Amino acid sequence: MMFPEGIKKYGTEPVFTPSADFSSVLSSFSGLDPDRLMFLPGFCDVHVHFREPGFSYKETIRTGARAAAAAGTTAVCTMPNLNPVPDSVEHLRPQLEKIKETCIQVLPYGSITRGEKGQELADLEALAPYVVAFSDDGVGVADDGLMREAMRRSDELGKVIAGHCEDMRYEDPREREWRELERNIRLSDETGCAFHACHLSTVESVSLIRDAKKSHLNVSCETAPHYLLLNRDLLEDHGRFRMNPPVQAKADQEALLEALSDGTIDMIATDHAPHSAEEKSRGFRGSLNGVVGLESAFPTLYTGLVKTGMLSLEQLVERMAFSPRKRFGIPLGKEFALWDLGTEYVLDASRFQSLGHSCPFDGWKVLGRCLMTVMEGFVVFTADPVL
Repeated sequence: MMFPEGIKKYGTEPVFTPSADFSSVLSSFSGLDPDRLMFLPGFCDVHVHFREPGFSYKETIRTGARAAAAAGTTAVCTMPNLNPVPDSVEHLRPQLEKIKETCIQVLPYGSITRGEKGQELADLEALAPYVVAFSDDGVGVADDGLMREAMRRSDELGKVIAGHCEDMRYEDPREREWRELERNIRLSDETGCAFHACHLSTVESVSLIRDAKKSHLNVSCETAPHYLLLNRDLLEDHGRFRMNPPVQAKADQEALLEALSDGTIDMIATDHAPHSAEEKSRGFRGSLNGVVGLESAFPTLYTGLVKTGMLSLEQLVERMAFSPRKRFGIPLGKEFALWDLGTEYVLDASRFQSLGHSCPFDGWKVLGRCLMTVMEGFVVFTADPVL
């Protein structure tokens, strides 16, 4: 097996702890079968919550970036439901300062509306040079006229609008999703805006996206690992299964898997959403919405989809690394991860780098362990040689 040359040490005060140099890191894994080791490009997750500023007890930009590096993910897009909401350059500045402390790409979203209140547009023009896209994630923009104007201006700025699709006028969660998705697709058609649908979970949503793509509309979408690998028959009365939108029926899961395979679903994003242990300790109904997913994403998907023949490894890498970068204009530099694809182990969320440990896949037996992540020549993560 050939290894890249010229890998350098990451400074004397690394944000991510270990490593001397590339060769010495590799030597710590010398007992592994080289035929089971594989270099994969750095993944790109366009939907994460790093909670800073405002909710740093749940996660910080630093700990979130460390979790991403441990997952072989070298670019993340951070959602704007923060305090303050990044609806102006002034309110975005605390994030930009903290992002300087990381050595992966952390790309913030700007909010669509001021305070994510859905009443007045944020300062989109001023924010555009500093943000990857616009979203009011966590809430949908209910007003048609306001969303239409947001899309019109976003199109002029060359930015994607990423929509949390949830129309609260409807009681059923699945209808909340597809009704607002239907509206957003229509507005995208009217304005020409690049629209991206977040965390799809239903058959109806898949059908709407498939039809939009057949009509050559400027629309893309994501789903998350928990919608692909779980259905409501598998849920337990535990906070680690509580997320929004909720996991749906087996028919929805099967529709999502088919759409992922045929390219209707463009990419996989984790919706990594950490909370404190107390906030997730109140059972399924009482816990806050949101689960962590960065460090479990590739192992669970590789084990559940690739090893079962539902998806090829090439397809999975496309959905996790290349497709999100292409849609959001995020270049892939000299960034990659070394993976052990042959050793089975048990996912232990208590050992995650993230401050959040509420993961629906905790305790699953998986294949696919990230041994090392390299960003522009610097080793930014190495695994403990002993599980």
